[in-house]
Amino acid sequence: MPSFDIVSELDKHELTNALDQANKEVTTRYDFKGTDSKFELKETTVTMHTQSDFQLDQMFDILVQKTNRRGIDVKCMERKDADVQLKTAKQEIEMKEGLDAAMIKKVIKAIKDAKLKVQTAGQGDSVRVTGKKRDDLQDTMQMLRGMEDLELPLQFNNFRD
Repeated sequence: MPSFDIVSELDKHELTNALDQANKEVTTRYDFKGTDSKFELKETTVTMHTQSDFQLDQMFDILVQKTNRRGIDVKCMERKDADVQLKTAKQEIEMKEGLDAAMIKKVIKAIKDAKLKVQTAGQGDSVRVTGKKRDDLQDTMQMLRGMEDLELPLQFNNFRD
């Protein structure tokens, strides 16, 4: 029976490339001259270092622009509270990946409510969808792509015929 997996993955290599481009832009922009502003990546957390909260907002805009060009959806970014002191400002951005239990339930419920002829099963941080026909699976993918209220971007992989 045809099947596929619904996942939410983060391409770490593309994230690294986007951060390299963002760091290069921050070092060359006139409004960041002499501020020692930079982006750092640890695991899936991006940390922005600069001098003021206004510059943090500017850096976040640069990060969003560079990650969008690299195919990373803004929905997977969770912006934490800024830590602003006298001459330094720091903010962390958590890059979310993987489906949690609540998100898995939401995806399964959406598929069931659409009354598509497929079966769903949660598997760790992904959802396996199986059906008798390939067209049913493609209808499921189309329906999920059209949903606007999902907090994370979804990818469909491991398609088996």
